[in-house]
Amino acid sequence: MAVNDTKLAVADAENPGMKCDDDVDFAGRANWLRAAVLGANDGLVSTASLMLGVSAVKHDVRAMVVSGFAGLLAGACSMAIGEYVSVCSQRDVEIAQLHRDGKRGGDEERALPNPFQAAAASALAFSVGALLPLLAAGFIVGYRLRVAVVVAVATLALAAFGFVGAVLGRAPVAKSCARVVVGGLAAMGVTFGFMRLFRATLVA
Repeated sequence: MAVNDTKLAVADAENPGMKCDDDVDFAGRANWLRAAVLGANDGLVSTASLMLGVSAVKHDVRAMVVSGFAGLLAGACSMAIGEYVSVCSQRDVEIAQLHRDGKRGGDEERALPNPFQAAAASALAFSVGALLPLLAAGFIVGYRLRVAVVVAVATLALAAFGFVGAVLGRAPVAKSCARVVVGGLAAMGVTFGFMRLFRATLVA
């Protein structure tokens, strides 16, 4: 038994990285993963859906790009404000608990998340995702080709976001990618379809 323990100790000393997977705090990744990958996903889906919805009513490239840019600004501001309020509320609760425990002002309080950093990260991630359909549509004059390119770029980006999220979170890649892609395409399809009906009503 002692020999086996000695061998295990030697193996751990020679291979300090063997335990790295066990020591990874996957739950600790949730906050920044949500703000980064999911924030970019939100920016992509909402902006692409908005642009496709506008294009269903008006085929003009300028209207499509302007609506997408407005969606980027509005969404980034909304994400930043929402994240700021959420983190501030979380800090208030945790600081109150530290005060009750007599630990206020210590290392625990300094380790709490910064609401300004969280807001900036959330807005940046949303903007990165929203830029993809904007760049895809901005240089294409033909209506049908423009819509097809926006959908294609959005689909590829959604698959990439799903892949990154699955790898970082150690989740099934295929299932994660399929869920993200199907959800995004559904949002774009519903928006485009309803706006086509709205256009048909206006024409009638």
